[in-house]
Amino acid sequence: MSTIAIDKAGPRRKVKYGSMSRDRAWALRWSYFFLVVFVIFSLTPPIYMLITSLKSSAEISAATNPWWVFHPTLSNYVELLTSNQFLRFFWNSAMVSIVVVIVTMLISVPAAFALARMKFWGSATLATGVFLTYLIPDSLLFIPLFKMFALIQDLTGITLLNRWYVLLFVYPTLTVPFCTWIMIGYFASIPKELDEAAIIDGASWLQTLTRIFIPVALPGLIAATIFAFTVSWAQFLYPLVFTTSIDQLVLPVGITTTLIKGDVFNWGQIMTGALLGAAPPLIIYAFLMDYYIAGLTAGATKG
Repeated sequence: MSTIAIDKAGPRRKVKYGSMSRDRAWALRWSYFFLVVFVIFSLTPPIYMLITSLKSSAEISAATNPWWVFHPTLSNYVELLTSNQFLRFFWNSAMVSIVVVIVTMLISVPAAFALARMKFWGSATLATGVFLTYLIPDSLLFIPLFKMFALIQDLTGITLLNRWYVLLFVYPTLTVPFCTWIMIGYFASIPKELDEAAIIDGASWLQTLTRIFIPVALPGLIAATIFAFTVSWAQFLYPLVFTTSIDQLVLPVGITTTLIKGDVFNWGQIMTGALLGAAPPLIIYAFLMDYYIAGLTAGATKG
């Protein structure tokens, strides 16, 4: 008599080998798809600006193909780079940006070190408050700031309004809070054993900051410096409000003020000026991008 073996385990699940590799392949394809879309949206404006800057005013007015240059010319670049007015705008922007970066670092680095390492009552709340001040838009701050500087000018007789150096006092209200927040996150990620060892060896807090933390926190310092420079270089609203004379304007406001006359737009020189104005931050980012990313992501992990 034959016996029949009955499998009580039920139907076996069929394993699909290679499914994980297929999922990774699809994920990679979607990643490249969104990357291509992002690149297209990001590079379309500067490419259009470059094409337009190589056209003459007559070719732009002729309304030909906007994505092609039939008669390329460098006249727009020559006119701007040989213009004393444009060079003055560039000089004002450079001076303001460099001084603001120095002032920002001198304030934000000690402040961040005190809030991150020198624990005192209310330090965490104060650190959060410093960051919240950055979230206040400049479109709400420029009116009280303008009234404040106008009052100081009336009381002291010192000319502040319509001078480029007034921006040295205004821009830090934008750069110091965020740079301080960046440095707080970076200083907090440094092991506490470093400052404890320095204090045991007899170092002061200032020596601990200058000799230990600043060299270790160099990527964070570079990230904060790049941010402060970018904000100072590209700011538009504050210089538009606080400066009106041509010789006191910075580059973003100077381009729109002098190259737009009524309803006449000199598009060739406007695009050329925008490209030349974007060159310094672009060069800085190109050489220091790794430090910038490392500085912004340092506070994500601690230890």
